[in-house]
Amino acid sequence: MSETARTPEPPRGFSGPRSERLIGELYGRSHAAEYGLTEADFAGILAGVAARYLPAEASDSEFRSFCRSLRVEELALARGCAAGNERAWDVFLSRYRERLYDAARAITREDSSARHLADSLYADLYGTRTREGRRASKLISYSGRGSLEGWLRTTLAQEHVNSLRRGRREVSLEERSEQGAQFAAGNPAPAAAPDPRLREATDEALGSLPAEERFILASYYLDERTLAAIARALGVHESTACRKLGRAARLVRQRIIDGLVRRGLDRAQAEEALATDVRDVGVDVRGSLSQETAGETFSHKGGKQG
Repeated sequence: MSETARTPEPPRGFSGPRSERLIGELYGRSHAAEYGLTEADFAGILAGVAARYLPAEASDSEFRSFCRSLRVEELALARGCAAGNERAWDVFLSRYRERLYDAARAITREDSSARHLADSLYADLYGTRTREGRRASKLISYSGRGSLEGWLRTTLAQEHVNSLRRGRREVSLEERSEQGAQFAAGNPAPAAAPDPRLREATDEALGSLPAEERFILASYYLDERTLAAIARALGVHESTACRKLGRAARLVRQRIIDGLVRRGLDRAQAEEALATDVRDVGVDVRGSLSQETAGETFSHKGGKQG
């Protein structure tokens, strides 16, 4: 999972036997191997972080000093999570889940809102979305220069601010409409009709999902249930529910792309088509995700709803 191909050239001090020995030492200290990261992966991570914060002409000693200042264990944990390593996610949730909920509760002052805020961040941290064919996890932005807990609190607070801004824009428009404000319609160009192949591929992808994946996606995205509630319903750990949600979201996306390719689009065209809001495509999402009841799902697994 080396990042060197996606980052600027590392500082000059990155090379040299003393720096290489230090990288090996930090690799062992970070426990990165437990999270599926090789020493070469770890070296690429350090090079990427150093390239962001050190000048290209940084000396060998400056590079070593910078690397020693990093919280390498937390950095390795974050990057292991970003790569989808299950061991990393188990460790991450055991360390930070309750702290994040506490931080969210301090921000929102209300328990259900706090759970919703924390769960929204979990989805972004896990990487339920993809970008250019790769999972897009916010944890890839953590540099190890400060504590991971502090970075998570800052990210959580920013997510809350962003949600408030989105809500204010929507409420402001509604209030002005209710007060009789008139909005100039202009002469926008008519929107292109959505490609019927996207509707067909999306219907097909959602309908072909196994019952559990349909339940998880419907619960999280349509019913807005928390990861904790979904985990209780499935009778699994919350970290497992988080992983299942991420896998299900990526599975749907890949099946839609495959369906579009079978219908004559190339991959680039399929990716572009996915930028269309599914609500504009005439897809009955709830119907497609509810082909089996939750009770049927749990009877197959021998579990119970919570």
